[in-house]
Amino acid sequence: MAAKDLRSSWRNKVSNYEQIGGIETSVLDNGPGRGTRIAWVNTGAGLRYKVALDRAGDIVDAFYNQYSLAWLSHGGLTAPRPDANTGIEWLWSFPGGLLITCGLTHIGGPESDEYGQRGLHGRISNLPARVESIVQPDLAAGRLGMSITVVVKQSRVFGPNLELRRTISGEIGEPTISIRDVVANLGNTPAPHMILYHCNFGWPLADEGADIVYNGKCTSRGLDMDNAIFNSKRNFKKCSGPIDSHRAGGEGCGFIDVKADKKGLCTVGVSNHKLGIALAMKYSKKQLPCLANWQHWGPGEYVTALEPGTNPPIGQAEARKQKKLIHIAPGKSRTYELEMTILTDKAQSKRFLQTAGA
Repeated sequence: MAAKDLRSSWRNKVSNYEQIGGIETSVLDNGPGRGTRIAWVNTGAGLRYKVALDRAGDIVDAFYNQYSLAWLSHGGLTAPRPDANTGIEWLWSFPGGLLITCGLTHIGGPESDEYGQRGLHGRISNLPARVESIVQPDLAAGRLGMSITVVVKQSRVFGPNLELRRTISGEIGEPTISIRDVVANLGNTPAPHMILYHCNFGWPLADEGADIVYNGKCTSRGLDMDNAIFNSKRNFKKCSGPIDSHRAGGEGCGFIDVKADKKGLCTVGVSNHKLGIALAMKYSKKQLPCLANWQHWGPGEYVTALEPGTNPPIGQAEARKQKKLIHIAPGKSRTYELEMTILTDKAQSKRFLQTAGA
């Protein structure tokens, strides 16, 4: 039920907003995530999702009605690993999930140079957040909006000292997630900065024949396994069936230059015509000029990801070499905004495919 319909139909019928939706916090008490704080968000419109408060406020599980939207790794949500910043240690605690943050100073593979040692995709996703506020809907007052704001510090003595302030918001009756991140430099010297949103889609949303939707030119990352996926003889904008060569570390990655609309917004996502649902993601091209598409069609480990970022996942060293590494000055900040919406209306989905260019 849409928000406008809720406003006219709930009166004198609902005594507690939790009957319709809202935000519920809890602590996991079993398995590798034991002790991890989470927040379940129920939009009251079929969309519900889990925010991992001890993992930078990332969004892990996500569902629309009976359908799972996100891919989850074998390990799923684990307790944070703040020490996981060398080599590929990040993979041991990578839960999959609808939105995993990479950065804040490095995105890409492990590397080491005169500026330091950096592990795969940086530290931020393994750092616990401080909950700053939770705003619940207030039906009696006619307020259907809800939000949760968290603060995560990626900080050490002598720097860099970066702070991520994240607000995840939505409205009862609307199947939409809005994310607003502000990354601030709290230190006294310029700090290198890279950020990437690793948005991982799994079965049944991502399934054989489903469309990977974006409007723009895609080029292979360049490795042999990337070229095997992203080539002119293959429709890499359709989800593949499981591929035997993608067992273990087999994968493909393409870099996309998305065309923005007149407002400067990029629209990308996944559309599954068999289910009659699509997930559309919008973000600013100016804020996040790059997009990567990860395809890992391993048997039993089946996922595709769309990853908006300040840079492709090429690493800090290569970004510096290309003179595309951002530095945030002391006391300054950068803002990033993303919106994910579930589409079920045929006209909406058709328009999405037409404008975003499946």
